[in-house]
Amino acid sequence: MACTSCSTKDGQPKGCKNNGTCGTDSCNKLTVFDWLSNMTLPNGEKPFNWVEVRFKNGRKEYYYNPENITLSIGDVVATQAKAGHDIGMVTLTGELVRVQMKRKNIPVNTKEGLKIYRKASQKDIDIWQKARDREEPMKVKARQFAIDLKLEMKISDIEFQGDASKATFYYTAEERVDFRELIKVFAREFRTRIEMKQVGFRQEAARLGGIGSCGRELCCSTWLTDFRSVSTSAARYQQLSLNPQKLAGQCGKLKCCLNYELDSYLDALKDFPKTDVKLKTEKGLAVCQKTDIFKKHMWFAYEGEWATWHKLTTDQVQEIIALNKKNDTVASLEEYAADIPEDTKTEFENVVGQDSLTRFDNPKPKRKRKNNRNRKNNNNKNNANNANNSNNQTKNTNRGNKSNSNRNRNKNKRKPQNQNTKNAAK
Repeated sequence: MACTSCSTKDGQPKGCKNNGTCGTDSCNKLTVFDWLSNMTLPNGEKPFNWVEVRFKNGRKEYYYNPENITLSIGDVVATQAKAGHDIGMVTLTGELVRVQMKRKNIPVNTKEGLKIYRKASQKDIDIWQKARDREEPMKVKARQFAIDLKLEMKISDIEFQGDASKATFYYTAEERVDFRELIKVFAREFRTRIEMKQVGFRQEAARLGGIGSCGRELCCSTWLTDFRSVSTSAARYQQLSLNPQKLAGQCGKLKCCLNYELDSYLDALKDFPKTDVKLKTEKGLAVCQKTDIFKKHMWFAYEGEWATWHKLTTDQVQEIIALNKKNDTVASLEEYAADIPEDTKTEFENVVGQDSLTRFDNPKPKRKRKNNRNRKNNNNKNNANNANNSNNQTKNTNRGNKSNSNRNRNKNKRKPQNQNTKNAAK
């Protein structure tokens, strides 16, 4: 399924001119599946009179339908704005709109809510399309104006209102920016009302979209709607290396996916003793060096002997801590470390016909390569010698044949001379 703005030209794709608001399958994002669309309300209740409308780059608003216009998902409608009207696409209707408004704490107040005017006519859509076509060249000029005024800000996107009467400039900045002079330049150059709106770096990445390090589309631009704060402690709990190049996303902040499994790690760490605790033994104090959450192992080293680590289970550590609270000490950690059985290497059975999971673990030996090279060289030498011998044999045979032919010629030449001498003698 595709629209006219997503079609191809001369065999090459033109891309979506509507910036993801045309309603086709390739442009849908941040939409909710209406699983109540085929269900009727009990007792003849009237359907919920609010509609969810999506605008450029996933921006959504909820509008009241006072005239009970029959709307379905994908309809382009003209909606109320602060000044003029805007054009958007209906993405959700019915009872699920009530659920979404309740989840986002939006009051169902018909007096303060914005309204839907009508379904968009062809004239409304043409004006809307022309305004959208102006956004990209305007963004290039706007960035150049900001650079000329030496403002520390980045204009990430421009969104026109449906009636082309106002343009909203989205920008990101580390600190507050005085853009009063910039607005004057924009108004003089673009001849329209200007609104500046600052967004965060995460919101900017969500609006622009992209591919993450996992190979899939960014969560913030597909399904993630709320941005929770992510701290470096989430990486520490999961024992990840604090490398900013690996932990940072395209927005430059810590990845949101660091919070996905954090609760599971915190639940697993409840059974672990604190890492700052010291174990008292007759040999000395032992300090925790490393923990393995999955296998529930902890490594301890004596103070002054940091090179040698002793592996203990969490139950053994808890036992030693309980003895230390009673002012009792154990002889040494070696006694407990010896009780841990060695981990046997588990091999996976090839039941589905797949390749071995450890086929890349062991590197190939280099000696075989050298032997193969020597064998190849020896084979080449032998082939060369055989070729030389065959050439010599052919040369010798040719020489023998030439000598025999010369001898025969000499005999034939001598025979008539002998006959002549015999005749003379007679």
